[in-house]
Amino acid sequence: MKSRSRSLALRRVVLHLVLTPLAIIWLFPLWMMFVFSTMPDNGIFSPGIVLWPSTSFIDNVKNLQADTDFIRALTISIGVAVIYTILSIFLTSMAGWALARYRFMGRSVIVGIIIGTITLPFAVVVIPQFIMVAREFKLGNTWIALIVPPLFNSLGVLFMRQAFSMMPSELFDAARVEGVKEWQIFLRIALPLARPTMAALAIILFLYSWNNYLWPLLINSRPDMMTAPVALGTLVGLTKVSWGGIMAGAVLLTAPILVIFIFLQRHFIAGITAGAVK
Repeated sequence: MKSRSRSLALRRVVLHLVLTPLAIIWLFPLWMMFVFSTMPDNGIFSPGIVLWPSTSFIDNVKNLQADTDFIRALTISIGVAVIYTILSIFLTSMAGWALARYRFMGRSVIVGIIIGTITLPFAVVVIPQFIMVAREFKLGNTWIALIVPPLFNSLGVLFMRQAFSMMPSELFDAARVEGVKEWQIFLRIALPLARPTMAALAIILFLYSWNNYLWPLLINSRPDMMTAPVALGTLVGLTKVSWGGIMAGAVLLTAPILVIFIFLQRHFIAGITAGAVK
């Protein structure tokens, strides 16, 4: 018994010795981003390496707000990301439920097409999508254009399909015998059981929308409709680059994601590993 406990303790020590340097390597760029956000532009490119924060963070934020109206852009990004995540989770859940629990002609073909779209680069469809949304539907510079076109998420459909496939069919059959309607089975039984997977998927979808740059840049030309990543991009000019403002904006964009992941990491890990054991 003692030898086993010593072996486990030794494994933990070795694991920490291996993972600690990797964690430092991963966290070091984030730390330097924060340090640069507290320095003026001339201090960022100083010859010496500075590892501790300075006192110019508030000034950089003020300059960022003056140049880009970053608070408005941040508000738009939050609204778009939240609405997109909620709608996309609901749509991908319905698609995953149908592919997992209903047998119909062409189901395997549809699953194959969905898997194939994961390997399809966004650059292939961005021009036709832009022409359809902006020219045909006249939806440029609108919230609908920001939220609706990216709603279909192949990875989300496969996530939810896998989660629903793992659930026992007897549970749903018993509900049908009791006279429970299909939409009630989906909303009141299936979705609560898939909560860990939905939490993990919510983080992935929120990150996707939060970091999305190319599509908001193309579909919106008005400054008052800019999302936060697009607003940061405007600080890179031909003759001037506001590096302090960019670093401060990057910190403001990164901090909410870190907070969300810290509070939801248990659900994220549970959702990711849900398909490992049946």
